[in-house]
Amino acid sequence: MEIDNVKENIIEAAQELFRKYGYYKTSVNEIAKKAKVAKATIYKYFESKEVLLHYILMDYIHDSVAEMISSEYNVNDMEDYLSKLIFKTCRITYIICNEFIGWDFIRESANSQGLLKLLSDDLEILLIKTFQETIPIKNNESLTGGVRFLIKASKSIVFSYAFTSVSDSDVRKNFVSFQKEILPYLVKAAIRETA
Repeated sequence: MEIDNVKENIIEAAQELFRKYGYYKTSVNEIAKKAKVAKATIYKYFESKEVLLHYILMDYIHDSVAEMISSEYNVNDMEDYLSKLIFKTCRITYIICNEFIGWDFIRESANSQGLLKLLSDDLEILLIKTFQETIPIKNNESLTGGVRFLIKASKSIVFSYAFTSVSDSDVRKNFVSFQKEILPYLVKAAIRETA
């Protein structure tokens, strides 16, 4: 097998298993078996299972953010534009927690806080960089500051749901509450900061 194919097989196997069983319940042995490689081969490409998960999630986040930014929005209505982008960002966060990592691991593992902090910081950096490169806020320093505030505040609230919710339905309720009750005020504050 070629090197790129081996790595791709490992990534695909891990992604499928993480989505099916969650990060916590998937072992490196299972990933190796599914990828049809030796366990040592996985460690040749990825330092740990956590590094493999981070790689998969960052790839997913990059693709999702690129797709989200390329969507057609009415950029003349900045409040609506930012609301839609931040809500889609929150959906990305929910999918990451729900489909790749698993709520049980997030709530029960001491390691999950460090992993989520790393992901949260990477997502924030990527979003701010991507938003700065988009036409509506390009070369507008005050709007960039407002967007930075909006991303940081939203990110903190949304990632906190992972630790405070007791069940999956609680998480969904919190996201709906965030969208309807909190996000509009954050967007208004971000836009007010640009005035």
